[in-house]
Amino acid sequence: QVQLVESGGGLVQAGGSLRLSCAASGSIFSIDVMRWYRQAPGKQRELVAGIASGGIPNYVDSVKGRFTISRANAKNTVYLQMNSLKPEDTAVYYCNAEGVRTYFGSPTYDYWGQGTQVTVSS
Repeated sequence: QVQLVESGGGLVQAGGSLRLSCAASGSIFSIDVMRWYRQAPGKQRELVAGIASGGIPNYVDSVKGRFTISRANAKNTVYLQMNSLKPEDTAVYYCNAEGVRTYFGSPTYDYWGQGTQVTVSS
C-alpha cells in the first residue's frame, strides 16, 4: 500500500515563506506525475503545480514566480517552496501522485495525501 505524507504547513505572515514536503512510501517503482492541489474554505480544489518524472514543472497563473515545485525521484518526494505568500494562498494543500507503479509495467494507481493547512495572515 502506498501512502503520501505531507508536512511543512503552518501559519505565516503575508510576504513570508513556507516549504511543503510530500513523501510517498510503500512499494513504489515509479511515479509519473506529482502535483500539489489546494482547497480554500467554500471553494473547489484547484491544481497549484505539477511536475513529471522528467522534471518539467507547470503552475497555475496565480502562483507563477512565487512558488517552485521540485521532486527527488530517488526519495519519491515532492516539494513546494512558497515565497511571497498572500492571504489568498490560505488553504489546505494536498499532494497527489499520479501513475504510481509498484514494478516495471505494472498497472498504475493514483494516491492522495491527507492535506496540510497553510494559513497566511495579513
